[in-house]
Amino acid sequence: MTSSTTAIPTEHASKYLQQLCKHFAHKLAVTFDEHAGSITFSIGECRLKTEDGALRIDLTAPDAEDMQQLKDVVIRHLVRFAFREELSPTWQDA
Repeated sequence: MTSSTTAIPTEHASKYLQQLCKHFAHKLAVTFDEHAGSITFSIGECRLKTEDGALRIDLTAPDAEDMQQLKDVVIRHLVRFAFREELSPTWQDA
């Protein structure tokens, strides 16, 4: 298993967390509230949390290839929802 984390500064962390979770809930196993969420993809797991003006994203995947795909899917959707902001994640791979 591989993991990666980012904390993206934004005043709208809770809004984006909920939008991401609601979007994927139509197809995937999702749980969420205003402050935390979890999305189970076929290629890995995404955990989201709001913390002090940031959206924290923790990803786990079986291998590096799935991790890259998971990062791409999550960030692509996040950027689409946050089109009024320039979000730039800095991933920290474990």
